[in-house]
Amino acid sequence: MFDIAFSELVVIAIVALIVIGPEKLPKVARTLGALTGRMQKYMTQIKEEVNRESRFAELQKLQEEIKSAGITAQQSLQSGINTIEQDLQIAQADNNVATVADKTTESTPPAESNPNKEQL
Repeated sequence: MFDIAFSELVVIAIVALIVIGPEKLPKVARTLGALTGRMQKYMTQIKEEVNRESRFAELQKLQEEIKSAGITAQQSLQSGINTIEQDLQIAQADNNVATVADKTTESTPPAESNPNKEQL
């Protein structure tokens, strides 16, 4: 976190020993250690929360992508169904026309083309 060398720590410890005194130095060191530990825990919690929020944002983005893909697939399927229904209607219409044409040819008697019949 901080770029402090060992020699710099020794200088800080000697100055603290002179300024604070040998009686109070262990208590001050414990207090500083506890504060440092709390600060590290706090920083870890903040990092975890930031990571959690970024994962949540990624999941929301992924959810939106999946929803849009689902909507696109649904529209594609609906378009295919509509095309099939139109083809089916056209086929039924063609079948009805063929059925009507068959009925009209059955109802009209075929013309006899027997030349001998005219002579009778």
